This record gives sequence, C-alpha cells and structure tokens, in this order.
Amino acid sequence: MTPTSNIQTGDVSAEQSGQFRIGGDLTVNRLGFGAMRVTGKGIWGEPEDHDESIRVLRRLPELGVNFIDTADSYGPYVSESLIAEALAPYSGGSVIATKGGLTRHGPDLWPPLGRPEYLRQCVLMSLRRLKLDTLPLWQLHRIDPKVPQDEQFGVMKAMQDEGLIRHLGLSEVSVDEIRAAQKVFTVATVQNLYNLVTRQSEAVLDYCEGQNIGFIPWFPLAAGSLARPGSILDTLSHKYGASPSQLALAWVLKRSAVTLPIPGTSKVGHLEENVAAAAITLSDEDFAALGEQGQQEAARK
Repeated sequence: MTPTSNIQTGDVSAEQSGQFRIGGDLTVNRLGFGAMRVTGKGIWGEPEDHDESIRVLRRLPELGVNFIDTADSYGPYVSESLIAEALAPYSGGSVIATKGGLTRHGPDLWPPLGRPEYLRQCVLMSLRRLKLDTLPLWQLHRIDPKVPQDEQFGVMKAMQDEGLIRHLGLSEVSVDEIRAAQKVFTVATVQNLYNLVTRQSEAVLDYCEGQNIGFIPWFPLAAGSLARPGSILDTLSHKYGASPSQLALAWVLKRSAVTLPIPGTSKVGHLEENVAAAAITLSDEDFAALGEQGQQEAARK
C-alpha cells in the first residue's frame, strides 16, 4: 500500500521551501500554487464546489503560499475571478501571476492567439478581473506560430513600459525562444512542463539557472511508475514518512534554487499535503537516486 504522509500539516509553511526574487525584486516563497484546478471539469466553467474553491484560495496565505499562478484561459476567466473574490485586496506580499495568449472553444481546447491587439486585451481584462492596477507577472501562455515572434514580444514590452505589467515571462519555450525574447525584454520567468519523470526541459532549466530566471514547473507532482509498490520512490516514501507525490515535489524543489513549483488542487486537504512537502529535506544521495530513476523513466516514454 502506498503510504500517506505523516508530516504534521499544522506546523508547515511554504516559507520552508526557501525564497526566490522574481525579476530581482519580487520575493516569493518558492512553493507556489497553480490555480487551474479551482475551475470546472476540463478547466471549463465554474467549479463543482464554489465554496471549497474559495476556501482553498483563502488558505494559501495562512500556509505561507504567496505566489499564485493563474491564466485568463482557466475557465475561461473563472480562476482569475475566484482569486479576486477570495483574496483581493491582496496582502501579505502575495504575487499574482497570470497568463494570456490562448483562446477557449470548449473543455480541454486551447488554441493560441498571439495577435498584439488580442494580447493587449488579455492584459487589460486580467487587470480588471484580478482587481489590480499592475500585473506583478504576466506570461505569454504560448508563442503563436502564426504570428511573428517580434510582434508578440514587442507588445509585451510596450505594455510593460506603460506600467500595465511589472515583469514578463514565457511558457512552454525552448532556450532559443528565451534568447529571442531577451533581445526585446527581460525574461523574469519561464513556465514549462517538468517533473521527476518528465525531463525534456532540462536544458531550459539549466539555462534559467544560469540567467537567474525563475523556472515554474507545471504538473510538478507526477511520478509515473516510480510510485509503484516496491519502487525506489515507494521505499523512500516510507523512509521519509511522506507520500510519493510529496517526495516528487521535494525533488523538484531541490533540483535548483530557481524552481518555483505550482502544484494545484481544488481541495483544502490536498493543498495542505502539498505544502507539507516544503518541510522535506532529501539527502543528496536520495536526491541523486531519485533523479537517476526519474531520468530512466522519462527515457522510456
């Protein structure tokens, strides 16, 4: 049987994950929250339990989670509106990051749209929904291959210069794409799929580390078949008294000082379990062993 965590959630805080300064001046606790799952099925429409979603969001500052990542496409618009309902006016150093550049045509459908006028509309409407005068961090959700990159990067820089956005980031990009954007604006964050067993963004993470760019791994809890009974992850779960997902998250945190994982959930209990991972300190030996097994699992995909 897979062990459940025996870490006492009442004593943990995201502060235990360490801190990172986004763009050199926005200090956040590294273990953040991804607000995609507070919406409906298929990331479409209102959540099944509105009150529980609000409870999750209001629990964040109590747990020291001051970095919240969302997007206008989550719902669409639902996640941003719920964050404002639960937390505005924001206090305790909360940094609300959002994204734009995707459209929604139904559940689980995410076509990109990078025309400059649309990206500007995304930013203006996010400001309104989140009840902010300036977005602390706005990230291009995807580079639209049908629109010249310079047009997308150019309007981002223009909106930053106008004071609509404080820091700019990218999502699902290569090192070459980051370098292209850096010719236009300072890239503060990069958000790519990354976890213990999904490692195609290793080069991107290494580049971000060298540039002191915050690397936001989405879907950071995945452990694949490493969570099976008798695996190294299962064995270490018993050793640390933690769940496999907590150990997978602890591995991501230890991987680099620039990683800002954003596990998401729509349940308070699961949120507290995720934040408890901040209290886990993997030994160097266990970290290396997990990383090696994770890389082997990734290679089999």
